[in-house]
Amino acid sequence: MKTKRVALKTASVIAAAALLAAVPVSMPKGAFTSAPMTAYADYQSLGDFYYSEENGEITITGSNPKAASAEIPATINGKPVTAIGDYAFNGSSISSVTIPDSVRTIGNYTFTMCSNLKSVTLPESIEYIGIRAFELCSSLSEVNFPDHMIDYSARVFDSTPWMTAQRQKSDLVVVNGVLIDGENAKGDIVLSSDIKAVASGTFERNDKITSVVFPSSIKKLKDNVFFYCSNLTSADIRYVTEIESMAFAYCNKLTDLKLSGKLTKIDGYGFADVTSRASITVYGSKSDWDKVEKNENDPFLRNASYTFDESFVEPEDDIEGDVNADGKFNTSDLVVMNQWLVGNPDSGMKNWKAGDMDTNNKLDGFDLCLMRTALLSK
Repeated sequence: MKTKRVALKTASVIAAAALLAAVPVSMPKGAFTSAPMTAYADYQSLGDFYYSEENGEITITGSNPKAASAEIPATINGKPVTAIGDYAFNGSSISSVTIPDSVRTIGNYTFTMCSNLKSVTLPESIEYIGIRAFELCSSLSEVNFPDHMIDYSARVFDSTPWMTAQRQKSDLVVVNGVLIDGENAKGDIVLSSDIKAVASGTFERNDKITSVVFPSSIKKLKDNVFFYCSNLTSADIRYVTEIESMAFAYCNKLTDLKLSGKLTKIDGYGFADVTSRASITVYGSKSDWDKVEKNENDPFLRNASYTFDESFVEPEDDIEGDVNADGKFNTSDLVVMNQWLVGNPDSGMKNWKAGDMDTNNKLDGFDLCLMRTALLSK
């Protein structure tokens, strides 16, 4: 086992440069964050892996690019392996990878251009996957997901056979309640209530969508979701409470926008370089709008005309246990839950989140037991 201090120069500078080249030159300074081209760090080696340790946890930072397979250990020196870092396997020759049930995060561009990688199974522990982590894996046709929501950054599976197959099935690619791709979407889009989150960059550069309506289940508009959607004219996001950076950047036909009275923050670059003049309806009071953290000098927001609708009442939150979404929690929900857990595709499951009784973002037999207990106590 060796310890060195080196300059880590990624082989994927070309991929990063290509992405950056696609961004208009007028992008505000600091609005796009990318991994540094060269970073100095202490690392240690173990077999085909390089790793670093911080706060008692291990991050895999690099690998042997010629290795045919990768079996990532769950622990190193008794410390849990909790992350696979940016670019760690970028461009490597691996045809298979085993990710242990200790890894919580996969970084940016981590497996990009692994052209021999055919399948991947994401562990139950996974929480976050970074920018374009599996992009250009030209043999990747199988992805196995855990039964819970994952926080995805932009374009995680772009240019893979798996994503191509999903797009052929549906214009909206949804995995366990998360909309991860809308490249083929067109016209007026109304998202269903079983979608609980939308990944970063989901519709970016889609010039075919004209309007969008978000359900009450989506509370955050992540970065770059509608970046450069040049024909988007209307967005009803009246339940969203936070708008992240570049969410509507360059949407220069956006003229109708509906916002929540519970909105707390609009990132300073949320409407970067939007030149259209919009009518904005706030479903709350002028006082609610004044409390929103935002760039008061943003040209799009400053030039808009405003209507304040204080009569609007948001629907109640999901009823705990109401997995069939009929507005009440009863024994029929137990039946649906049981059928879903045994793999019945016609179970009637419509709102899995309502069945997540222990709030760990996955459904299992323990949730079913908690549902039974809750019903007995009613």
